[in-house]
Amino acid sequence: MTRILLLEDDIGTATEITLELVANGYAVTHRLLVSEGLAAAHEEAIDLLIVDRQLPDGDGLELIAELRRSGRRTPALVLSALGSLDDRVRGLRAGGDDYLPKPFALVELIARVEALLRRPNETRDTRLIAGPLDLDLLAGVATRAGRALELLPRELKLLDYLVRRPGRIVTRSMLLQDVWGYTFEPNSNVVDVHIGRLRRKVDAEGEPQLIRNVRGQGYIFDVPG
Repeated sequence: MTRILLLEDDIGTATEITLELVANGYAVTHRLLVSEGLAAAHEEAIDLLIVDRQLPDGDGLELIAELRRSGRRTPALVLSALGSLDDRVRGLRAGGDDYLPKPFALVELIARVEALLRRPNETRDTRLIAGPLDLDLLAGVATRAGRALELLPRELKLLDYLVRRPGRIVTRSMLLQDVWGYTFEPNSNVVDVHIGRLRRKVDAEGEPQLIRNVRGQGYIFDVPG
């Protein structure tokens, strides 16, 4: 049975959410504090996190950030009365996969839970080698043919995403959803800007091009022959 960790200090809200999740076939572990949530996440096999932000001992985003630092990619849905654009962006940047402002309808929460659980599970390898590229994701280090690539965290995450999909076209929408965690498309060229910087670092002058633009479609990581 899919187990969900619910981190929510309002007992009434937690009870409503728990009953709805159980009615939909999920097992629920409920905790009130960030510290209790971290302990439960390390002790139990958790498939999804539902995390409130304003908790008695801190911000629920601290739990998500700590799990991400330890290499855990458990999907996380952030709940919060802090519903401004800046707050949503902060939640996604902390490692949240989706953000649901309060108040919300339980039917929408269940729909978002189902959507997060439908996302394909990638391999959890933390060391990836693809031709001349060597990515050590735990150490945050990447090299190409022994040349160190000075990548920012977002650039490393982008490269990780591309390398895991060799020879496949990756669209901008895919990157916005799976790398940035956006459930909407902002009116900006954020993907193009980050990919441009990444390509300049990965594909030095005179080296075979590993990251290519596919006009009108997205990007592709060419598997070295």
